[in-house]
Amino acid sequence: MKVFFLSILFVAGLTATVNAQDQRTDSLKLLLKTAPADSNRVMLLLEVASDYYFSKPDSCLLYSEEAIDLAKELRLNSLEVSALNSAGEALRFLGDYPRALKMQMEALDLNRQMKDKDGEARSLGYIGFIYVEFREYRLGLQYLLPSLAISRQVANQLKIAFDLTNIGNAYDMLKMPDSALYYQRLAYTTYTGLKHGPLKSLILTRYGNAWASMGNTDSALIYYHRSLENAIHVKDGVNKPKIFRKIAGLYEAKGQYDSSLYYARLSYINGQQSTQSLEMLETSELLVKLFRRAKNTDSAFFYQDIAGQMNDRIYGPQKFKQLQLLMLEEQQRQQKILQDQDRFRNKIKYIALLSVLGIFLLLAFILLRNNRHKQKANILLEEQKNKIEHTLEELKTTQKQLIQSEKMASLGELTAGIAHEIQNPLNFVNNFSEVNSELIAEMKEELVKGNMEEAKSIADNIDENEKKIIFHGKRADSIVKGMLQHSRNSSGQKEPTDINALADECMRLSYHGLRAKDKSFNARTETDFDNSIPKINIAPQDIGRVILNLFTNAFYSVIQKKKTAPPPPEGGIPYEPSVSVTTQKLGNTVVIKIKDNGNGVPQKVMDKIFQPFFTTKPVGEGTGLGLSMSYEIITKGHNGELKVNTREGEFAEFIINLPL
Repeated sequence: MKVFFLSILFVAGLTATVNAQDQRTDSLKLLLKTAPADSNRVMLLLEVASDYYFSKPDSCLLYSEEAIDLAKELRLNSLEVSALNSAGEALRFLGDYPRALKMQMEALDLNRQMKDKDGEARSLGYIGFIYVEFREYRLGLQYLLPSLAISRQVANQLKIAFDLTNIGNAYDMLKMPDSALYYQRLAYTTYTGLKHGPLKSLILTRYGNAWASMGNTDSALIYYHRSLENAIHVKDGVNKPKIFRKIAGLYEAKGQYDSSLYYARLSYINGQQSTQSLEMLETSELLVKLFRRAKNTDSAFFYQDIAGQMNDRIYGPQKFKQLQLLMLEEQQRQQKILQDQDRFRNKIKYIALLSVLGIFLLLAFILLRNNRHKQKANILLEEQKNKIEHTLEELKTTQKQLIQSEKMASLGELTAGIAHEIQNPLNFVNNFSEVNSELIAEMKEELVKGNMEEAKSIADNIDENEKKIIFHGKRADSIVKGMLQHSRNSSGQKEPTDINALADECMRLSYHGLRAKDKSFNARTETDFDNSIPKINIAPQDIGRVILNLFTNAFYSVIQKKKTAPPPPEGGIPYEPSVSVTTQKLGNTVVIKIKDNGNGVPQKVMDKIFQPFFTTKPVGEGTGLGLSMSYEIITKGHNGELKVNTREGEFAEFIINLPL
């Protein structure tokens, strides 16, 4: 009943506000009719667009696009950025995520050209928000986390709170409620002292989402109603559909279907008024479930039709294709920037080389002119002979160093990635430590009040968090020990080694290293270890480098196939990268098989793959020493066997046989 009366007050207040807003908009549009094509006209266009921001996103887009064109023509970069941000948000409300991303990425480039850090953070935040709504949660975090870092640099408290709640929402969508609750609590604390009604509604709603994901429906409902009261109080029409939908979903989960239907209808009505495609989609899907349960077939079909239209409009194949093209264009643009930088560096090196060569030529000319006599020429030849012999010795030394460098190359590439990977468990340790500090303070308050049951409950939570801290601490310790083990130069000394543990660690090191370099990369990893294998007498550093090299090659192969794989036919299954490792004890031999579903090895080069300096990788991506040294370590160092089984375009499987 309280919500009903608040809704009546909201509608009455909103009507008065809309009338006043319409009068202001009409006045601005009259000014536009006579405004010349200058910066003032651009600002008027942006003012009108902002009036339509929440109520009519299609009109907002129309005025924003006109502002973009005029600002671009007048070379007003800062106003062009504002217009691009406005157009991008309007497109997000309309559910056109690929075009929204294109607008925000153009704004991001302009901000970086102008070195506007605050604007850069804003554009990064918009891009991350769009990716999360498009259900690309990890991609969204790749933009939201840098946005938060820059917002903290420029001390933009409102932007910090906005980034924190969006990061928490992404973690909630990734089924990580602990992290979601942490960031929403931090967002709410950061918001303290600010006055931005819609942001407060958004944070409170997502606070409720985090509690719901944790299974605490009572706390979730409290935060949803607090959010609704705030939205009604500040006349926040954009968040109301989301709040009503979340309350409806909670009641549906609790089996209170009449209450769920009431709030779902409110959500749909408010979503229509604010023209929010995503909210109308998710509310329609909920209404379909509720009407089906009530056996109201007509209403269920009605909302199912709406949900189908909205889903095609937002997430249809065409939208995914547009998004993939946009991501490909962005990747190509970034590659072009890197290539231009490489060309510039190479040009500098080339000029420097020519300069050095010129100096040497000049010195040679002087030496030749000043050493005309035969005796001096013989002396010079003798000196040159000695230098050549010395150079030959240095070349032999360099060859040995090259082999050692190749042994460390894969580890060197992994080190930076693993350092980032260590940050994940450390972040969990820090986060849960902070949560425990808060829980301890709460427990002290409950103990002072004499509420022993609540204090025990809090203590149980602290105990659970401590277990998580210990788990993630041991994970970080395991990663560091694995790095140290692989970084040592091998003495060739053999020792009893658990081959299953070694293979498992090498797979994780290789995979996490690649993930740190390219967060978009994912692959299915599978292990099938024979637990009957005893510890075998091997040089663990050498065998570890062999296995690590084979995993690195396997992941490289599936990455290349993923990049070039055509889209599946309609109803088909898309290509999924997969790498597996199997161990087996056969008599007095241990067999290790590392298999991938990548491009395989071409039959025409099968006889060459173990030769030194032969590689199928592009120039600059491989030396051709990895498989050669692996073959030498297995066959000569351990009296074993290294074979390959492959089918071009389908798979490659490397098989290691080691005697017990």
